[in-house]
Amino acid sequence: MKKLLFVTLALALVSGCATSPTGRSQLMLISPESAIVESRKAYLSTVSELDAKNKLVDDPRMVDRVATITGRLVTVAVQNYPQSANWEWSVAIIDDPKTVNAWCMAGGRMAVYTGLFEKLNLTDDEFAQIMGHEISHALANHTAERMSRAMATSLGVVAVGVASDHHGAAMIGAAAAAKLALELPNSRTAESEADAIGMRLATLAGYEPDAAVTLWQKMAKAGGSAPPEFLSTHPTPGNREQALAAMIPEMRQLNSSGRMAAVSKVDIVR
Repeated sequence: MKKLLFVTLALALVSGCATSPTGRSQLMLISPESAIVESRKAYLSTVSELDAKNKLVDDPRMVDRVATITGRLVTVAVQNYPQSANWEWSVAIIDDPKTVNAWCMAGGRMAVYTGLFEKLNLTDDEFAQIMGHEISHALANHTAERMSRAMATSLGVVAVGVASDHHGAAMIGAAAAAKLALELPNSRTAESEADAIGMRLATLAGYEPDAAVTLWQKMAKAGGSAPPEFLSTHPTPGNREQALAAMIPEMRQLNSSGRMAAVSKVDIVR
């Protein structure tokens, strides 16, 4: 029985592989579809809590700015990644002037914090780089990948428990997987991948690629001795600036769609 479990775990780890948009091998024990379902539940719960605390911004100027820029990025995303056409694209603008952060879950559910604008004084081009980056995490199935890393860790706990005849190991493994799926950050490799895909999305949407560099210069200044949450698991700003700057000539060769007259609809949660 023990041997059978170990063989099953090994087969799961070997068979659960996928390839990212950049050609990188990904561990996938949880399907992107399942990640979207779970993300939807978490998003609705989070939004409900924020609404109860009156933390959702509905200022017309802020809403219009976020919806317009994000909508342009989503338009390009859907054009280049048709599987995202039926996603429920939405953005929650969270009233939190101290938090410099943004995120996008599997399935296109996003959030931005007002601290991004208040602390960084972002231009539209710089904000487009942030949202392009976050959208890219979803397009590259990084949520499913992160959940799979948690599941792989959980399977290891189960295997050790069974080998030691520890009853209840399966429950411990499941609990670990659920916890780690929420806490594990994206890997540095995934962050760099999202940088590259996001910069391309923003450029194709008509935003200046140079803004990727000025954005991280602002991030570095805002960090000081205590980096913003957005930087907590990301490559260091200095290294990131160099990598992004090196991509600018390639970005300039792309045929951007300019200031598009029609953009995809992105719901602002309020």
